[in-house]
Amino acid sequence: MSWISLAIETDDAHAAILSDVMLELGALSTDIHDAAAGTEREQFLFDEPGEISGEIWSASELTALFNADANIAFIVQAAAQAAQLPTLPIYRVTHVEEQDWVRITQSQFSPIRISSRLWIVPSWHEVPDPAAISLILDPGLAFGTGSHPSTQLCLAWLDENLQGGEDVLDYGCGSGILAIAASKLGARHVVGVDIDPQAVAASRENAIRNQCEEIKAGFPMTYFSTQTDPTREAWADIVVANILANPLIMLAPILMRATREGGRIALSGILEEQAEDVKQVYRQWFKMHTAKMQEGWVLLTGTKK
Repeated sequence: MSWISLAIETDDAHAAILSDVMLELGALSTDIHDAAAGTEREQFLFDEPGEISGEIWSASELTALFNADANIAFIVQAAAQAAQLPTLPIYRVTHVEEQDWVRITQSQFSPIRISSRLWIVPSWHEVPDPAAISLILDPGLAFGTGSHPSTQLCLAWLDENLQGGEDVLDYGCGSGILAIAASKLGARHVVGVDIDPQAVAASRENAIRNQCEEIKAGFPMTYFSTQTDPTREAWADIVVANILANPLIMLAPILMRATREGGRIALSGILEEQAEDVKQVYRQWFKMHTAKMQEGWVLLTGTKK
């Protein structure tokens, strides 16, 4: 079995309209992306929760997947008319043969070295260093495979700063990667919190896969939930939160209450130009500083006063 992939050069004024029309004309799927991706003209667009801009790249490319018998010339002409384009757009057609998509997807994810003793390893790969600590993690529905700079910054910080025996809160745990790392690095008790039930379910599965759901001293070594226990204030020695700048600002009072006096906090998912705004809020309770930067992303850390 094979399919036809149609790629059309367009702009931000027509990309969404063309996508809708393609679906009406029988497209199995559509995708809009930056036509200049991977070049010096690449345009970076970021949205914060509650602040969806709806921006589309000024130089966009729309790809649509059709069955092999689709009349592409007719589809392009009909789409151009529906979108009221003055001329036919530039387009190209490629044939997509049936392949082992699972194997192809897996080939895109290789082990990631975080430090000399910490690795992230997909379950289908062999562990690169048996003497190191390996986080067994596959791509899934929840955020956090270890490939993003903000996650790597948090993992490296945990590796450098966990001494063993700490109580750790991972707020916005996603896949559970930071909580699992804290457990395997020697934390005594770890709580992961996320508002998304799918993220909590994924975190629990990943914790079991990494053998972090053992019972120690009467409580779970690693526990995940959609909400924190409001009666347990100032209990965490270390709080990590890899989210985004605006949510981190809104969550500041909650994360402050969870951190014990003298406890430490690590915040990531923050762009370099957003760092000062986040630090300004947390300085009410923490001695804050910029710990590290990677590819435009910042890790902020602090000690509770």
